[in-house]
Amino acid sequence: MRVLQAELTWWQGSLARDLLLGVTADGRFEALEALRPDDTLQRLPGQLLLPGLVNAHSHAFQRVLRGRTEYAATGPGQDDFWSWRELMYRAAERLEPDTLHTVSRQAFVEMARAGITSVGEFHYVHHDPEGRPYADRLELSRAVIEAAREVGLRIHLLRVAYARSGFEVAQNPRQRRFIDPRPEDVLADVTALQGAYAGDPLVQVGLAPHSVRAVPREWLATFAQAQASLSAVHMHVSEQPAEIDACLRETGLRPVELLAELGLLTPRFTAVHGIHLSKAEVQLLGEAKANVCACPTTEANLGDGVIPADQLLAAGAEVCLGSDSQARIDLLEEARRLEEHLRLIRQQRAVLDAGGGKVEGLAARLLHAATAAGSRALGEDVGATGVPADGFTVDLHHPSLRGFNEASLLPTVIFGAPREAIREVWVAGRRIVEQGRHPIEVQAADAFDAVVNRLFG
Repeated sequence: MRVLQAELTWWQGSLARDLLLGVTADGRFEALEALRPDDTLQRLPGQLLLPGLVNAHSHAFQRVLRGRTEYAATGPGQDDFWSWRELMYRAAERLEPDTLHTVSRQAFVEMARAGITSVGEFHYVHHDPEGRPYADRLELSRAVIEAAREVGLRIHLLRVAYARSGFEVAQNPRQRRFIDPRPEDVLADVTALQGAYAGDPLVQVGLAPHSVRAVPREWLATFAQAQASLSAVHMHVSEQPAEIDACLRETGLRPVELLAELGLLTPRFTAVHGIHLSKAEVQLLGEAKANVCACPTTEANLGDGVIPADQLLAAGAEVCLGSDSQARIDLLEEARRLEEHLRLIRQQRAVLDAGGGKVEGLAARLLHAATAAGSRALGEDVGATGVPADGFTVDLHHPSLRGFNEASLLPTVIFGAPREAIREVWVAGRRIVEQGRHPIEVQAADAFDAVVNRLFG
C-alpha cells in the first residue's frame, strides 16, 4: 500500500502529527498504526494535509468573463446582476464543443491548483447557437465532463433544466442554447449521461432546475416525482428580489415555499445562493435538512447580497461553498468570506462560531463547509464508503503561516493562507498537483488564451 505521512494532518476533526494514511486500491484513506513490509512511504515534511475542497457550484465557462464585466455597461449606478447577465449571455452564444472543453479545462486546472478535488458543475449550455440539439444531444455535457477527467477532478455534472426566460417575460434569443421543450427531454439526458459514465468513479450526474423564473411549476412537479433516482438536485433560489416577486405573482408562494409544497426539499436538494429568504423559508430548509450553497465572491461581485448562513445553520440546514462565476477560484477565500460578510452586516465577530471557546472551532466549521458539506450536497455518501483519498497540502513554511502553534494553525490557514501556499493535491489517491504545479497547466493556459483571443479579440 502507498502511504502518505505529512508533518501534520487534519483527521477526524483534529490535528494529528506524523499520521500514516494508507491509500487503498479503491482510492480511500485508511489510518494505519504502523508501516507494513510492502508499504511504500511518501513523507511530506513541513506540510499540513487537509481534506480535498469541494466546489459545490460552478459555471466553468464563465471563466472567460473574468475582467471583462468590471465596468458600468450603461451608465454610472446602473450596473447590476441583470446587466451582467446580458454580458454573460454574449459569451455563452460563442462557445462550441471544442472551445467549451478548453475553457472548462482552464477553470478546472485553476481549481486543482487551489486544492479543489471535486466540482459540482451547473451546466446549462446544451444546444447549438441556433438552439437546435447537436447530433449527439450530450456533446456539450461530454465536453465539460471530459475536461474535468483530463485535469483529474471528481465532477458531478448537474444537468440544467431551462424552460423559459421568465414568468410573463418575452423569450430572450440569447437563452435559446439553454432551453428544452419538455421536462422529459431533460430527464432523458440525465439518464443517458448516468449510463454513459456509470463505470467512472469520478463522474456523477444530477439534475438542476435552473430557477423558479426559468422553470415553471409543472416542470418542477415532474422533477419532484423523479428525484428518487437522482443523487442530487440543485437549483438557484432567491438570488434576486425580482425573482421572488415574480414567483409570488405566478404561484402566490415564495420560492422555497413552492419547492416545499412540491416535495422537492430533501437532504439531496441544494438551494444555490438562498440570499433573500424569509424566516419561514429558513425554517423550511432547516426542517428538510436541505443544503444551501453560498458563493460569496460571486455574490459580492454581482451585488446579490449576503446569505444568512448563521440562521440557516441554526435551523438545521447544511451550508456549502461554490466558486460560481469564477471571478475568483479560491475556496479558502469563499470560506473566510462566508464569515466575514456576516460580520459586516451583523456588526460582530465570529458569527458562525458554535461556541465553546476553542481557538480552532470557527475555522473547523468553515473547513466543514468547504469539504464535507459540499460532498453531502453532491450526493457523495462519504460516511458509508470510507474517506476518499482526496486531499491537499499547505506549506507550513509559507510566510503567511509563520508564527502558528497547533491550536492556531487551522485558523491561520482558513483566514490567512493564499492559494500559493498549496503544494500537493490528490484525487482518489492520484496526485494531480505536485509542488504547486499541474502537469497540463501550461498547455491548458495557452489553449485558453487562444480561445479567448478568438472570442473577444
